[in-house]
Amino acid sequence: MRIGIIGGTGVYELGEEVGTRSEQVATPYGSVDVGIAEHAGRELVFIPRHGPDHSIPPHRINYLANVDALRRTDCGCVIATHAVGSIHPAMEPGDIVLPDQFIDFTKSRPFTFFEGGGDGVRHVDVTEPYCPALRECTLEALSGHPSAVHSEATLVCTEGPRFETPAEIRMFERLGGDIVGMTGVPEVVLAREAGMCYMSVCVVTNFAAGVKGVPLTEGEVTAHMRARLDFLRGLVLTVSATAPVETSCNCRL
Repeated sequence: MRIGIIGGTGVYELGEEVGTRSEQVATPYGSVDVGIAEHAGRELVFIPRHGPDHSIPPHRINYLANVDALRRTDCGCVIATHAVGSIHPAMEPGDIVLPDQFIDFTKSRPFTFFEGGGDGVRHVDVTEPYCPALRECTLEALSGHPSAVHSEATLVCTEGPRFETPAEIRMFERLGGDIVGMTGVPEVVLAREAGMCYMSVCVVTNFAAGVKGVPLTEGEVTAHMRARLDFLRGLVLTVSATAPVETSCNCRL
């Protein structure tokens, strides 16, 4: 089983210690350039979500092609990294968050492989959108980490590329949102439709609009991700090496 890795903001390669070769994967939704690497006896398939030079904004990412490329390269698991803002005061910049639920506030993205027609109509269960087996594996890898780690959180996904307004953040808080980002959906749903285990490792890069009463800047997001880059790469490689081949989860049904 190969392990898919989707790198978010700041994570554009797996690192020099992992030799990576480039490969182009053709899908019905477009071709995807992926990196193929080997680590701890497992093959990894890497996709930088925003492109290698961060040229693709959140609302223009080809989520369908990315996830389908991982499926076509025999990935059974997907580990994704995300930069997020904090709605919850206890989740501070620099903290690591493993969401277990999401709320979708995207507006215009293609969001499903199941478009009817000859394949019929299908509805997938997302009671547990993030794989519990991968989450447990990641929590074990994070044990003893000096930064705060939050093992439960609700991620609110917005369209972007603008930041949210304070009024929107207040609404998300009332709905139970803890963190907010622009790339978590439809990625997590597509992975479930494709029958792959999926989990998200989120790095809090800032407090969301209105939480602390200061303007948001893209610079602080980039700075926090840069400071966490080596840690994220190491975590992803550790989890990819220990991800279970056989699981009792419902992700791959």
